[in-house]
Amino acid sequence: MSLPCGIRNYTYARDMTILRTRTHWALFTGLLALLLTAPLYLGNYWLGVGNLIGITLIAALGLNILVGYCGQLSIGHAGFIAVGAYTSAILTNRFELPFLIGLISAGITAGIIGIIFGLPSVRVKGFYLAITTIAAQFIIIWVINHWGLTGGFEGINVPYASIGGLVFDNDAKQFYLIMVIAALGVFFAKNLARTKIGRAFIAIRDNDLAAEVMGVNLLYYKLLAFFIGCFFAGIAGALLAHWTGTLSAEQFSFTESILYVGMIIIGGLGTTLGPILGVVFIRILQQLLTVEVVPWLEGTFTMFPAGFASGVAPMFFGLVIVLFLILEPRGLAHRWALLKAAYRLWPFSY
Repeated sequence: MSLPCGIRNYTYARDMTILRTRTHWALFTGLLALLLTAPLYLGNYWLGVGNLIGITLIAALGLNILVGYCGQLSIGHAGFIAVGAYTSAILTNRFELPFLIGLISAGITAGIIGIIFGLPSVRVKGFYLAITTIAAQFIIIWVINHWGLTGGFEGINVPYASIGGLVFDNDAKQFYLIMVIAALGVFFAKNLARTKIGRAFIAIRDNDLAAEVMGVNLLYYKLLAFFIGCFFAGIAGALLAHWTGTLSAEQFSFTESILYVGMIIIGGLGTTLGPILGVVFIRILQQLLTVEVVPWLEGTFTMFPAGFASGVAPMFFGLVIVLFLILEPRGLAHRWALLKAAYRLWPFSY
Protein backbone atom coordinates (compact mmCIF):
# COMPACT_ATOMS: atom_id res chain seq x y z
CA MET A 1 0.00 0.00 0.00
CA SER A 2 1.42 3.42 -0.99
CA LEU A 3 1.83 5.88 1.85
CA PRO A 4 2.39 9.64 1.88
CA CYS A 5 5.78 11.13 2.69
CA GLY A 6 6.67 10.84 6.37
CA ILE A 7 4.62 7.71 7.14
CA ARG A 8 6.33 4.34 7.43
CA ASN A 9 5.34 0.86 8.54
CA TYR A 10 7.77 -0.37 11.18
CA THR A 11 6.03 -3.69 11.82
CA TYR A 12 3.99 -6.19 9.81
CA ALA A 13 1.07 -5.64 12.19
CA ARG A 14 1.15 -1.92 11.38
CA ASP A 15 1.24 -2.70 7.66
CA MET A 16 -1.90 -4.85 8.03
CA THR A 17 -3.81 -2.22 10.01
CA ILE A 18 -6.93 -0.90 8.29
CA LEU A 19 -7.33 2.24 10.43
CA ARG A 20 -3.75 3.48 10.60
CA THR A 21 -4.02 7.21 11.43
CA ARG A 22 -5.90 9.43 13.85
CA THR A 23 -7.83 10.86 10.93
CA HIS A 24 -8.91 7.39 9.90
CA TRP A 25 -10.18 6.72 13.40
CA ALA A 26 -11.97 10.07 13.47
CA LEU A 27 -13.66 9.40 10.13
CA PHE A 28 -14.61 5.89 11.21
CA THR A 29 -16.06 7.18 14.48
CA GLY A 30 -18.01 9.85 12.60
CA LEU A 31 -19.42 7.30 10.17
CA LEU A 32 -20.36 4.99 13.03
CA ALA A 33 -22.14 7.82 14.85
CA LEU A 34 -23.94 8.77 11.62
CA LEU A 35 -25.23 5.25 11.11
CA LEU A 36 -26.28 4.83 14.74
CA THR A 37 -28.26 8.07 14.77
CA ALA A 38 -29.67 7.88 11.22
CA PRO A 39 -33.11 6.49 12.27
CA LEU A 40 -33.54 9.51 14.58
CA TYR A 41 -33.63 12.07 11.78
CA LEU A 42 -34.38 10.10 8.59
CA GLY A 43 -37.95 9.43 7.54
CA ASN A 44 -39.27 6.00 6.62
CA TYR A 45 -38.64 6.62 2.92
CA TRP A 46 -34.91 7.29 3.27
CA LEU A 47 -34.55 4.57 5.88
CA GLY A 48 -36.00 2.22 3.26
CA VAL A 49 -33.45 3.48 0.74
CA GLY A 50 -30.71 2.92 3.32
CA ASN A 51 -31.93 -0.64 3.92
CA LEU A 52 -31.94 -1.32 0.18
CA ILE A 53 -28.40 0.05 -0.12
CA GLY A 54 -27.21 -2.14 2.76
CA ILE A 55 -28.75 -5.31 1.30
CA THR A 56 -27.41 -4.51 -2.17
CA LEU A 57 -23.95 -3.86 -0.72
CA ILE A 58 -23.79 -7.31 0.86
CA ALA A 59 -24.64 -8.96 -2.47
CA ALA A 60 -22.22 -6.71 -4.38
CA LEU A 61 -19.38 -7.58 -1.99
CA GLY A 62 -19.86 -11.24 -2.83
CA LEU A 63 -19.92 -10.57 -6.56
CA ASN A 64 -16.79 -8.44 -6.23
CA ILE A 65 -14.96 -11.32 -4.51
CA LEU A 66 -16.00 -13.64 -7.33
CA VAL A 67 -15.46 -11.32 -10.30
CA GLY A 68 -13.17 -8.57 -9.04
CA TYR A 69 -10.71 -10.67 -7.04
CA CYS A 70 -10.93 -14.13 -8.63
CA GLY A 71 -11.83 -13.06 -12.17
CA GLN A 72 -14.74 -15.53 -12.56
CA LEU A 73 -17.38 -13.66 -14.57
CA SER A 74 -20.90 -14.20 -13.22
CA ILE A 75 -24.00 -12.63 -14.74
CA GLY A 76 -26.59 -14.55 -12.75
CA HIS A 77 -26.11 -13.05 -9.30
CA ALA A 78 -29.79 -12.19 -8.84
CA GLY A 79 -30.58 -15.90 -9.17
CA PHE A 80 -28.31 -16.75 -6.22
CA ILE A 81 -29.88 -13.92 -4.23
CA ALA A 82 -33.25 -15.53 -4.99
CA VAL A 83 -31.98 -18.87 -3.63
CA GLY A 84 -31.09 -17.23 -0.32
CA ALA A 85 -34.35 -15.27 -0.16
CA TYR A 86 -36.58 -18.30 -0.75
CA THR A 87 -34.52 -20.56 1.52
CA SER A 88 -35.03 -18.23 4.47
CA ALA A 89 -38.67 -17.62 3.53
CA ILE A 90 -39.47 -21.34 3.38
CA LEU A 91 -37.67 -22.15 6.64
CA THR A 92 -39.25 -19.31 8.61
CA ASN A 93 -42.71 -19.47 7.03
CA ARG A 94 -43.37 -23.11 6.15
CA PHE A 95 -41.31 -24.70 8.95
CA GLU A 96 -41.46 -21.82 11.49
CA LEU A 97 -37.73 -21.97 12.24
CA PRO A 98 -35.91 -19.00 13.86
CA PHE A 99 -34.63 -16.17 11.69
CA LEU A 100 -30.95 -16.83 12.42
CA ILE A 101 -31.26 -20.42 11.21
CA GLY A 102 -32.97 -19.17 8.07
CA LEU A 103 -30.26 -16.53 7.55
CA ILE A 104 -27.31 -18.92 7.85
CA SER A 105 -29.09 -21.63 5.85
CA ALA A 106 -29.79 -19.09 3.11
CA GLY A 107 -26.10 -18.29 2.78
CA ILE A 108 -25.02 -21.95 2.82
CA THR A 109 -27.68 -23.06 0.34
CA ALA A 110 -26.84 -20.25 -2.09
CA GLY A 111 -23.14 -21.11 -1.69
CA ILE A 112 -23.75 -24.78 -2.53
CA ILE A 113 -25.83 -23.85 -5.57
CA GLY A 114 -23.01 -21.49 -6.54
CA ILE A 115 -20.51 -24.35 -6.38
CA ILE A 116 -22.71 -26.50 -8.63
CA PHE A 117 -22.96 -23.82 -11.30
CA GLY A 118 -19.31 -22.87 -10.74
CA LEU A 119 -18.02 -26.32 -11.71
CA PRO A 120 -17.72 -25.34 -15.41
CA SER A 121 -15.26 -22.61 -14.37
CA VAL A 122 -12.58 -25.31 -14.21
CA ARG A 123 -12.84 -25.87 -17.98
CA VAL A 124 -14.24 -22.59 -19.33
CA LYS A 125 -13.82 -18.92 -18.53
CA GLY A 126 -14.75 -15.47 -19.72
CA PHE A 127 -17.75 -15.29 -22.04
CA TYR A 128 -18.43 -19.05 -21.83
CA LEU A 129 -18.54 -18.97 -18.03
CA ALA A 130 -20.87 -15.96 -18.21
CA ILE A 131 -23.27 -18.04 -20.33
CA THR A 132 -23.23 -20.75 -17.63
CA THR A 133 -24.19 -18.27 -14.92
CA ILE A 134 -26.91 -16.81 -17.13
CA ALA A 135 -28.30 -20.33 -17.44
CA ALA A 136 -28.21 -20.59 -13.63
CA GLN A 137 -30.31 -17.43 -13.40
CA PHE A 138 -33.08 -18.81 -15.61
CA ILE A 139 -33.01 -22.32 -14.13
CA ILE A 140 -33.34 -20.97 -10.59
CA ILE A 141 -36.23 -18.67 -11.52
CA TRP A 142 -38.00 -21.54 -13.34
CA VAL A 143 -37.73 -23.77 -10.27
CA ILE A 144 -39.06 -20.98 -8.06
CA ASN A 145 -42.08 -20.47 -10.31
CA HIS A 146 -42.93 -24.18 -10.50
CA TRP A 147 -42.17 -25.49 -7.01
CA GLY A 148 -45.00 -25.66 -4.51
CA LEU A 149 -42.92 -24.75 -1.45
CA THR A 150 -41.97 -21.39 -2.97
CA GLY A 151 -45.56 -20.41 -3.68
CA GLY A 152 -45.00 -20.49 -7.42
CA PHE A 153 -46.17 -17.48 -9.37
CA GLU A 154 -48.26 -16.29 -6.41
CA GLY A 155 -45.19 -15.79 -4.21
CA ILE A 156 -44.76 -16.32 -0.50
CA ASN A 157 -45.17 -14.20 2.60
CA VAL A 158 -42.18 -13.80 4.91
CA PRO A 159 -42.40 -13.00 8.64
CA TYR A 160 -40.42 -10.20 10.26
CA ALA A 161 -36.88 -11.04 11.29
CA SER A 162 -36.50 -11.64 15.02
CA ILE A 163 -33.66 -12.51 17.37
CA GLY A 164 -34.80 -13.73 20.76
CA GLY A 165 -37.56 -11.39 21.85
CA LEU A 166 -36.48 -8.56 19.57
CA VAL A 167 -38.66 -8.28 16.46
CA PHE A 168 -37.41 -6.13 13.58
CA ASP A 169 -40.87 -4.95 12.56
CA ASN A 170 -40.12 -1.47 11.21
CA ASP A 171 -37.59 0.25 8.97
CA ALA A 172 -35.60 1.72 11.86
CA LYS A 173 -35.01 -1.64 13.56
CA GLN A 174 -34.29 -3.32 10.23
CA PHE A 175 -31.81 -0.56 9.43
CA TYR A 176 -29.66 -1.51 12.43
CA LEU A 177 -29.82 -5.22 11.58
CA ILE A 178 -28.92 -4.73 7.94
CA MET A 179 -26.13 -2.24 8.62
CA VAL A 180 -24.50 -4.48 11.23
CA ILE A 181 -24.43 -7.41 8.80
CA ALA A 182 -23.23 -5.13 5.96
CA ALA A 183 -20.41 -3.82 8.18
CA LEU A 184 -19.36 -7.39 9.02
CA GLY A 185 -19.42 -8.19 5.31
CA VAL A 186 -17.16 -5.24 4.47
CA PHE A 187 -14.76 -6.22 7.26
CA PHE A 188 -14.63 -9.83 6.04
CA ALA A 189 -14.10 -8.82 2.40
CA LYS A 190 -11.34 -6.36 3.33
CA ASN A 191 -9.43 -8.94 5.32
CA LEU A 192 -10.05 -11.80 2.89
CA ALA A 193 -8.20 -9.92 0.16
CA ARG A 194 -5.05 -9.86 2.33
CA THR A 195 -5.01 -13.55 3.24
CA LYS A 196 -3.57 -16.57 1.44
CA ILE A 197 -7.00 -17.17 -0.10
CA GLY A 198 -7.23 -13.61 -1.36
CA ARG A 199 -3.76 -13.76 -2.89
CA ALA A 200 -4.67 -17.04 -4.60
CA PHE A 201 -7.83 -15.42 -6.02
CA ILE A 202 -5.81 -12.52 -7.42
CA ALA A 203 -3.23 -14.89 -8.93
CA ILE A 204 -5.99 -16.82 -10.69
CA ARG A 205 -7.53 -13.59 -11.96
CA ASP A 206 -4.24 -12.28 -13.34
CA ASN A 207 -3.00 -15.52 -14.93
CA ASP A 208 -4.57 -18.83 -13.98
CA LEU A 209 -1.98 -20.88 -15.88
CA ALA A 210 0.90 -19.22 -14.03
CA ALA A 211 -0.98 -19.62 -10.75
CA GLU A 212 -1.41 -23.35 -11.38
CA VAL A 213 2.30 -23.71 -12.16
CA MET A 214 3.07 -21.99 -8.85
CA GLY A 215 1.00 -24.58 -7.00
CA VAL A 216 -2.40 -22.89 -6.72
CA ASN A 217 -5.21 -25.46 -6.85
CA LEU A 218 -7.51 -23.93 -9.47
CA LEU A 219 -10.47 -26.23 -8.80
CA TYR A 220 -10.42 -25.58 -5.06
CA TYR A 221 -10.01 -21.82 -5.19
CA LYS A 222 -12.42 -21.20 -8.05
CA LEU A 223 -15.15 -23.19 -6.32
CA LEU A 224 -14.30 -21.47 -3.03
CA ALA A 225 -14.74 -18.10 -4.75
CA PHE A 226 -18.14 -19.20 -6.05
CA PHE A 227 -19.15 -20.41 -2.59
CA ILE A 228 -18.10 -17.19 -0.83
CA GLY A 229 -19.60 -14.93 -3.49
CA CYS A 230 -22.91 -16.80 -3.50
CA PHE A 231 -22.91 -17.06 0.31
CA PHE A 232 -22.94 -13.27 0.44
CA ALA A 233 -25.75 -13.28 -2.14
CA GLY A 234 -27.75 -15.71 -0.02
CA ILE A 235 -27.38 -13.57 3.10
CA ALA A 236 -28.50 -10.51 1.11
CA GLY A 237 -31.47 -12.46 -0.23
CA ALA A 238 -32.56 -13.53 3.24
CA LEU A 239 -32.41 -9.94 4.50
CA LEU A 240 -34.33 -8.78 1.42
CA ALA A 241 -37.04 -11.37 2.05
CA HIS A 242 -37.59 -10.35 5.67
CA TRP A 243 -37.41 -6.65 4.78
CA THR A 244 -39.99 -6.71 1.98
CA GLY A 245 -42.29 -9.26 3.66
CA THR A 246 -43.31 -10.88 0.36
CA LEU A 247 -41.40 -12.59 -2.41
CA SER A 248 -42.02 -13.22 -6.08
CA ALA A 249 -39.66 -14.31 -8.84
CA GLU A 250 -40.11 -10.94 -10.58
CA GLN A 251 -37.90 -9.35 -7.91
CA PHE A 252 -34.89 -11.31 -9.20
CA SER A 253 -34.90 -10.53 -12.90
CA PHE A 254 -31.96 -10.84 -15.28
CA THR A 255 -31.88 -7.04 -15.38
CA GLU A 256 -31.00 -7.05 -11.68
CA SER A 257 -28.06 -9.38 -12.39
CA ILE A 258 -26.76 -7.00 -15.04
CA LEU A 259 -27.22 -4.10 -12.60
CA TYR A 260 -25.04 -5.82 -9.99
CA VAL A 261 -22.25 -6.25 -12.53
CA GLY A 262 -22.62 -2.58 -13.41
CA MET A 263 -22.32 -1.60 -9.74
CA ILE A 264 -18.97 -3.27 -9.20
CA ILE A 265 -17.64 -1.98 -12.53
CA ILE A 266 -18.66 1.58 -11.71
CA GLY A 267 -17.36 1.30 -8.16
CA GLY A 268 -14.10 -0.39 -9.06
CA LEU A 269 -13.37 -4.11 -9.50
CA GLY A 270 -11.06 -5.79 -7.03
CA THR A 271 -11.31 -3.17 -4.28
CA THR A 272 -13.27 -3.07 -1.03
CA LEU A 273 -14.28 0.55 -1.49
CA GLY A 274 -15.50 -0.08 -5.04
CA PRO A 275 -18.73 -1.98 -4.23
CA ILE A 276 -19.64 0.61 -1.57
CA LEU A 277 -19.27 3.53 -3.98
CA GLY A 278 -20.91 1.67 -6.85
CA VAL A 279 -23.93 0.57 -4.81
CA VAL A 280 -24.52 4.01 -3.29
CA PHE A 281 -24.10 5.71 -6.68
CA ILE A 282 -26.47 3.37 -8.55
CA ARG A 283 -29.17 3.13 -5.87
CA ILE A 284 -29.29 6.89 -5.31
CA LEU A 285 -29.33 7.46 -9.07
CA GLN A 286 -32.11 4.89 -9.32
CA GLN A 287 -34.18 6.81 -6.80
CA LEU A 288 -33.66 10.09 -8.63
CA LEU A 289 -34.74 8.54 -11.92
CA THR A 290 -37.62 6.32 -10.87
CA VAL A 291 -39.26 8.16 -7.98
CA GLU A 292 -41.88 10.47 -9.42
CA VAL A 293 -42.63 12.43 -6.27
CA VAL A 294 -39.99 14.07 -4.09
CA PRO A 295 -40.77 12.73 -0.58
CA TRP A 296 -39.79 15.81 1.40
CA LEU A 297 -42.15 18.03 -0.65
CA GLU A 298 -45.13 15.91 0.44
CA GLY A 299 -46.20 15.00 -3.06
CA THR A 300 -46.42 18.55 -4.42
CA PHE A 301 -43.75 18.15 -7.09
CA THR A 302 -43.17 15.48 -9.74
CA MET A 303 -39.61 14.99 -10.97
CA PHE A 304 -40.56 13.53 -14.37
CA PRO A 305 -43.68 13.20 -16.52
CA ALA A 306 -45.69 10.04 -15.94
CA GLY A 307 -43.99 7.02 -17.48
CA PHE A 308 -40.84 8.92 -18.41
CA ALA A 309 -38.70 7.50 -15.59
CA SER A 310 -39.53 3.85 -16.28
CA GLY A 311 -38.70 4.31 -19.96
CA VAL A 312 -35.45 6.22 -19.65
CA ALA A 313 -33.92 4.48 -16.60
CA PRO A 314 -32.62 1.31 -18.35
CA MET A 315 -31.13 3.37 -21.17
CA PHE A 316 -29.51 5.76 -18.72
CA PHE A 317 -27.98 2.96 -16.64
CA GLY A 318 -26.55 1.40 -19.80
CA LEU A 319 -25.11 4.74 -20.85
CA VAL A 320 -23.52 5.25 -17.41
CA ILE A 321 -21.83 1.82 -17.54
CA VAL A 322 -20.51 2.44 -21.07
CA LEU A 323 -19.14 5.85 -20.08
CA PHE A 324 -17.38 4.39 -17.06
CA LEU A 325 -15.85 1.62 -19.15
CA ILE A 326 -14.50 4.22 -21.58
CA LEU A 327 -13.56 7.12 -19.29
CA GLU A 328 -12.82 5.45 -15.96
CA PRO A 329 -12.49 1.67 -16.39
CA ARG A 330 -10.99 1.30 -12.90
CA GLY A 331 -14.07 2.84 -11.30
CA LEU A 332 -14.90 5.39 -8.65
CA ALA A 333 -12.46 3.83 -6.17
CA HIS A 334 -9.55 4.63 -8.50
CA ARG A 335 -10.85 8.15 -9.07
CA TRP A 336 -11.05 8.64 -5.30
CA ALA A 337 -7.44 7.42 -4.92
CA LEU A 338 -6.29 9.93 -7.54
CA LEU A 339 -8.26 12.73 -5.91
CA LYS A 340 -6.86 11.84 -2.51
CA ALA A 341 -3.30 11.92 -3.84
CA ALA A 342 -3.78 15.11 -5.84
CA TYR A 343 -5.28 17.11 -3.00
CA ARG A 344 -3.30 15.41 -0.23
CA LEU A 345 -6.38 14.15 1.56
CA TRP A 346 -4.43 11.31 3.17
CA PRO A 347 -3.40 12.33 6.71
CA PHE A 348 0.31 12.87 7.21
CA SER A 349 0.65 11.85 10.87
CA TYR A 350 -0.42 9.08 13.20
